[in-house]
Amino acid sequence: MESEINRRAFLHTAAGGAGAAFVLNNSAEGLAEAGPAAPSDRITVGVIGTGARAQELMQAVMDTPGTQIVAACDAYKGRLTRTQERTKGSAKIYKDHREILADKGIDVVVVATPDHWHKTMVVEAMQAGKDVYCEKPLTYTVQEGNEIIAAVKKTGRILQVGSQGMSSMIQRKAKEIIASGKLGQVTLLRAFYNRNTASGAWIYPIPPDATPQTVNWDMFLGPAPKRAFSLERFFRWRCYADYSGGIATDLFVHLCTTIHFLMGAKMPGNVVAAGALYRWKESRDVPDTINGILEYPEGFTVSLSSTFNNQMSSEASFQILGTKGGLLLGFDELTFIPENANEDNRWIVESWPTAMEEAYYKDPKVKKEEVPASREPKVLGGTETYREEGVGATVLHFRNFFRSVRERTQPEQDALAGHRAASCAHLVNLSVKQKKAVQWDFSRETVKA
Repeated sequence: MESEINRRAFLHTAAGGAGAAFVLNNSAEGLAEAGPAAPSDRITVGVIGTGARAQELMQAVMDTPGTQIVAACDAYKGRLTRTQERTKGSAKIYKDHREILADKGIDVVVVATPDHWHKTMVVEAMQAGKDVYCEKPLTYTVQEGNEIIAAVKKTGRILQVGSQGMSSMIQRKAKEIIASGKLGQVTLLRAFYNRNTASGAWIYPIPPDATPQTVNWDMFLGPAPKRAFSLERFFRWRCYADYSGGIATDLFVHLCTTIHFLMGAKMPGNVVAAGALYRWKESRDVPDTINGILEYPEGFTVSLSSTFNNQMSSEASFQILGTKGGLLLGFDELTFIPENANEDNRWIVESWPTAMEEAYYKDPKVKKEEVPASREPKVLGGTETYREEGVGATVLHFRNFFRSVRERTQPEQDALAGHRAASCAHLVNLSVKQKKAVQWDFSRETVKA
């Protein structure tokens, strides 16, 4: 959920009444810029996979003092040309990821390949002594998560997953409000991510120079099933189950990461979902519409929803509903809405005999609770809106990652958290495929048999 993209202020009309507005500066609370680093302290970075998202990640690395991108590899030559242009030649081009891992002068690798490559590259990187930033989702299958967790424990390397929203000040403020008890008991969260364009449905334009001479098809396929050369599969890989889990692993992973972060939750115990392909049937074999229900043992339920056929409320958004109030959370804006709920049984009591009705409202306790005009006057709380300003969440997430690398401390989203967020998506897809509810085995961190 990149806070750098264009946003709409869709929260202001959510509630009426008095309100207050606050601005959160994301240079505060320990997120201040790092000072200039001496060459000996500079963290050298190799980038594996330099597609569209990777180009954004590279820019975020370059915006983080004390780092330098020194290596890159990709299966399409055009991306490597753009990488050298972006880094002004500092990135040496390598034949494949193994050459980058073999270079002892590289401290950190950024894995930004299609999902089906993540586990292999992440594990090999840690075995080679590299710390790793892996773009979400961490895994292509549930079992891969446990393999990655084991590799982290064995190698002692730092691994951070790239769901950057949790590093934003706005999500940290939401977490603070929830933890304070201001919402009361939170029992339901709704999260959704809608689009209505071809590019939103991952039908991306294909570069005019893309040919078997400029695209290394075998390098792209790797562990995936062998198929004939296809530019559509190469440049629109999110549309195919061979390389991606579609909506669930590309979008729901962001939503679940945020929910786990905000609620201090581990993993849903029960998941049921339904999905279908209604519109974007060319160049695709994953659904364009999915709805899921996730039940958490911490005591709340989550409703996930995404469609590529209508962009109403098109930005990733959350409704966090508690007994005393609710939160509406967007990319860089947060609104608290108090409940101010009152009992009102008039329509029921008016069906009773008149004498019973009159006696009911003579009770002082009932009168206080159900007849507002009888109460002592008070000022009801209004809405509170918080807005974040400053550098984007991706830069903040990288700052946190590089701090962990320097100090050898726990990263913001470690392997276990990344495994669980990705596994939420895998459970959603499994439920869609099997057309039934699926459960999580907390003792083994995998799908319950």
